[in-house]
Amino acid sequence: MAEESGFGEGLNDLTAAEANQPSSLALQAALRQLGHESFRPGQREAIEGLLEEQRLLLVAPTGGGKSLCYQLPAILLEGTAVIVSPLIALMRDQVDALEKLGIKATFLASTLDASEMARRLDGLENGEWQMIYVAPERLVFPRFRQILRSINCPLFAVDEAHCISEWGHDFRPEYLEIGRVLAEHPEAKVLACTATATPYVRDEILARLALPPETPQLVRGFARPNLSLRVTEVERTADRRRTVDDVMQETLGTPGDGRGCAIIYGPTRKSTEAERDRLAGRGWRSEAYHAGMSPDERERVHAAFAEGELEVVVATNAFGMGIDRSDVRAVVHLAPPGSIEAYYQEVGRAGRDGTNAVGQMLVGPGDLARRRSLIESDSVIEGPGASESARHKWSLFLELMRFAEGGSCRHDAILRYFGDDAETLAGCGRCDVCSVIGAGESMANAESAEEVSLLIRKSLSGVARIHGRYGLSAAVALLRGIDDPRLRSARLDQTKTFGILSDRGETWLTKLLRRCVTAGWVDFDGGDRPVAVLTETGTAVMRGDREARLLLPPEKGPLNRAGGPSRSPSSYVVRKKGNTANAPEDAPLDDASLARFEALRAHRLTVAQVEGVPPYVVASDRSLREMAVLFPTAPARAEALTHAHGIGEAKAEKYGEGFLSVLRSLEEPG
Repeated sequence: MAEESGFGEGLNDLTAAEANQPSSLALQAALRQLGHESFRPGQREAIEGLLEEQRLLLVAPTGGGKSLCYQLPAILLEGTAVIVSPLIALMRDQVDALEKLGIKATFLASTLDASEMARRLDGLENGEWQMIYVAPERLVFPRFRQILRSINCPLFAVDEAHCISEWGHDFRPEYLEIGRVLAEHPEAKVLACTATATPYVRDEILARLALPPETPQLVRGFARPNLSLRVTEVERTADRRRTVDDVMQETLGTPGDGRGCAIIYGPTRKSTEAERDRLAGRGWRSEAYHAGMSPDERERVHAAFAEGELEVVVATNAFGMGIDRSDVRAVVHLAPPGSIEAYYQEVGRAGRDGTNAVGQMLVGPGDLARRRSLIESDSVIEGPGASESARHKWSLFLELMRFAEGGSCRHDAILRYFGDDAETLAGCGRCDVCSVIGAGESMANAESAEEVSLLIRKSLSGVARIHGRYGLSAAVALLRGIDDPRLRSARLDQTKTFGILSDRGETWLTKLLRRCVTAGWVDFDGGDRPVAVLTETGTAVMRGDREARLLLPPEKGPLNRAGGPSRSPSSYVVRKKGNTANAPEDAPLDDASLARFEALRAHRLTVAQVEGVPPYVVASDRSLREMAVLFPTAPARAEALTHAHGIGEAKAEKYGEGFLSVLRSLEEPG
């Protein structure tokens, strides 16, 4: 198309100055050569920013058109652009598409035989390719590195850049080599792309790639108002199956209707196969997909889904990267994944055609303990030094559970989590929380702040009694005064705690204790059968030495109950007397607080780079956010920072003065 119109001629003859600041005509010519008539929102801004600033971190959701942001500059710049991607199928698909447009591109991956690999490397050395896609593992090969040093590489693009984050949801150690490759090409432009990165992960990407802290970061396109995000609480297998079937009927109708497809994510290989069998028995063309299958089996399922032969794939998180099917009408999580990042990347595979789709997550009473056990088993495999990794993975999961509990528009909560405040919707009108609010349902807040505080302290006392011996169910039985053999054998039925919350239901108390887990007051210990323990902070809250900031669960909801009506959440924030600065953690930052947060982030990245540690070791995003809100003017002593989440005495002593100096520098005079 571009060649017929004449726009594709002379693009590679641009001077360096013209490439750095291309004209609108040059941009449009390259765009048409790639088969497009117009830019999507944010694409032109990203391309011009990369060419002008030489460095860019681009964060845009899956299906948001990130590939154009490195393909178009690769056409404009003289030489061979290098694109690092972990997805062989995606590399192959993109190279095929580029070749059909007359653009010289190739890829290097382990699937090639030795002779074909040698041929493509010879072509690279001879300047045959405009773009070369490589898997990160290829970066350690000496000949490949030597060839790159001998040719002109004007651009390095790092796709799925969050994989370089040691604390992210999809860490891949091969990505750590990228920073060393970039150091060998200091004049090259660098574009790091990811579909899912919190402010903390973005900072770690810059640190791992040795990019300067002032590298521009463009965060665009996370709002997906066509998705109906829902979280449903299920207590029995029958509830889980009924909810899945309801979503399937709502979005796809009946088997064979041809209304699209669905992806269902299961927590284990066994669960994916069982759900596949159940759905196949109901007539759906379905297959399972997990890491226990052979490469040939996985490739067969992947191809069948991409080509429209399957209506449903039931998979672990091993499935989905590189999938570009636009008619996914539903993504269902049979259990919560490991983090908000993982959740939104997976649910974002639905509704890419812009029409309505459903993202359904199911939450059960055993999810917290199951996830903790999985994290601890991974920590054992990882060996020495894994404790910090386990703590962070647990923190990421608790952030997801806080999101699941609801309380505000699910879309807006996610946008704020990713730092995309500019796109918040003031309520999407489609998620389960907005639907309840829109229906005008409400619930009276009967308890006063003092009564709420007493409820929380009583519930924590139940955990203190069973500390290290039993799970949450025993604490609930103790609080309700239920005859239970575990309580009798430990003589806990003789304590003052027995029955102190007998007026509360089992479901409500279970929700309350789960929220105490997400607040960091209750934790789990042990292997396959984790037991509940009261944390040091939880002990302080129970004794009244520390404030109890918590949204109490309503009698029904905020999670929709399978088969039952939902109710809007009762919201309580209990604070120490006189402390008016605190706010619910998903509340948006005002302009002044946002400025403090960004300044604290920049300081954290500088400290992390100096010390050679991930930014999370210095402070988490949540810690910085609370500092920004809690301290509009800097307190006199670093110990005061311990009121912020995750800042203990050791961190306050080591990093406190640095954070305080940043806060003081932003104080308004007078």
